Amino acid sequence: MIYLKNKELLIAFGNHLRKLRMEKGFSMRKLADVADIQYTQVVKIETAQINTSLVTISALASALGIPMIKLFDFKIPVYPKPSSKKK
Repeated sequence: MIYLKNKELLIAFGNHLRKLRMEKGFSMRKLADVADIQYTQVVKIETAQINTSLVTISALASALGIPMIKLFDFKIPVYPKPSSKKK
């Protein structure tokens, strides 16, 4: 069974958002302005400080001019699920 650590998912999503933002030539502030969200929210998403909502993800995709699904097109690290058995 695969176990996904939440922090790693947030880091991977934030890194992917940063990559897409930079490909468009947007600063964090420009992305926030176009997506009509707070600049600090973009910072927190890209630095894995918050787990954002689908509504915000939709706004980010629209601002970047990409389908929402493209924001989820990234690799994330996976780990074997820790065993609960004691030796």
